[in-house]
Amino acid sequence: MEKEKEKTKSAPILVQMLIYAAILFAAQMLSDLMPKSFPVPTPVIGLVLLYVLLTIHVVKVEWVDSFGSALISLIGFMFVPSGISLAANLKIMREQGLQLVIVVIASTVILLVVVAYTTRFFSWLVNKVTKNQLEVADQKKVEDVK
Repeated sequence: MEKEKEKTKSAPILVQMLIYAAILFAAQMLSDLMPKSFPVPTPVIGLVLLYVLLTIHVVKVEWVDSFGSALISLIGFMFVPSGISLAANLKIMREQGLQLVIVVIASTVILLVVVAYTTRFFSWLVNKVTKNQLEVADQKKVEDVK
């Protein structure tokens, strides 16, 4: 039972901060290498990099979970600058607010439709491949019986 507790024990918070800092540093370096015509925000690159590192088990979840949870609890605070910027540009909202709302609603609907059809396509593809594999396996069983 103690071995299980040791396996799930989180890394010290400073180590977790160091891991996040290293990932953000690498993301900043990658962002600087990207062409200016393809701007990808550094935090997005950092999230993708963190995902890849977690997926290939270079970084373990236990090493970053506590600090990640702390950052998630502060996410509302991160939107304060956006809210202040929006309040500072109320003139634009007054003049073009309806257009902005229409664009946001249209883009959301388009996104949902594209995601739905993409999911449907991949589901169909997986079912087809699985069905073909089952048919081949059944055929081998019939041949083995003969």
